[in-house]
Amino acid sequence: MTIQLPAEDGRLRAYEPRATPLALATGAPFTSRTVFSAAHVVADPYADVSPDSPAAVDWDATLAFRRHLWSHGLGVAEAMDTAQRGMGLDWAGAAELIRRSAAEAKAVGGRIACGVGTDQLTGPASLAEVRAAYEEQLALVEESGAQAILMASRALTAAASGPEDYLDVYGHLLRQSSDPVILHWLGPMFDPALEGYWGSSDLDAATEVFLEVIAAHPDKVDGIKVSLLDAQREVDLRRRLPVGVRCYTGDDFNYPELIAGDEQGFSHALLGIFDPLGPLAAQAVRVLDTGDVKGFRELLDPTVELSRHLFQPPTRFYKTGVVFLAWLAGHQEHFTMVGGLQSARSLPHFARAYELADTLGLFPKPELAESRMKNLLSLYGVDQYGVNR
Repeated sequence: MTIQLPAEDGRLRAYEPRATPLALATGAPFTSRTVFSAAHVVADPYADVSPDSPAAVDWDATLAFRRHLWSHGLGVAEAMDTAQRGMGLDWAGAAELIRRSAAEAKAVGGRIACGVGTDQLTGPASLAEVRAAYEEQLALVEESGAQAILMASRALTAAASGPEDYLDVYGHLLRQSSDPVILHWLGPMFDPALEGYWGSSDLDAATEVFLEVIAAHPDKVDGIKVSLLDAQREVDLRRRLPVGVRCYTGDDFNYPELIAGDEQGFSHALLGIFDPLGPLAAQAVRVLDTGDVKGFRELLDPTVELSRHLFQPPTRFYKTGVVFLAWLAGHQEHFTMVGGLQSARSLPHFARAYELADTLGLFPKPELAESRMKNLLSLYGVDQYGVNR
């Protein structure tokens, strides 16, 4: 049996789906690495909303997906970029997501860390207002019992006049945080509004400011998440971190080599690609727990082509591919996204994502994924007999 998939040149090509999925079992947390999956939200497809409306979330399906990740030993990074924070999910929705997910994590014993930002600010803001917005969100996350991830702020980027403003705002937040936090440096490829973060578009200069923040408060920084898609820069940065401060890779292009590490250290992980790769990623890390680096790479290296496809420019639309694969895998009953973001990628992009994921054996029920892919193709006017071509 084959399925006709559209290629980038507009032609149809035959693909034969695999018959059986990869055997991936649930298991206990890992011993050699701390691993978070940044999780997506499931929209409510029956809500009468527009792309400009507040997000309508299917809470049951959203929490069920988090339980799926926890069952494989992964931590959940909540209310982050993957959850469409600032791209369909506003602060009110993010706050509710944090409360519900933190309570669910406590109930099932899952690890959770939640994003702290300033997205309740909808217009120009002063530095004082930026700091107050961060404080409000930090308080909510700490009250929920989750670990805090201090995310990069569009409002701070706009308000800051130089590195000293970043040092002041982050220093204030770290001094008042109850527990060590994760600092997140998100590059402009994920959000163009973050160009020049840490006070400079020169990444070398920005790195020095970032390290100065950490050096001033090493007891309040559990780790850093670096999402710059530059493997060597991440390696250089992690080698300069104070003892005890972790590096969580956010590099969805180079994660196997960064997690495997070298003779001078390794990265932990906080990755959006570990949303669709969750069970396979978990199995790979358990192999790494035994000291088998080669076996780890043999499992995870083949996934990089899929990840690079999903995160291709415009990188910020990778969430569309993540949710698409969750639908094909049966984690949700529809392909609808908050903010209408399901329209952000092309049909050839979806077709290639399906093919790569199926080749890896990611779909628990390959026949379900094939059926849903054919349904999507029919909505675009693509039949399976070449009549339309």
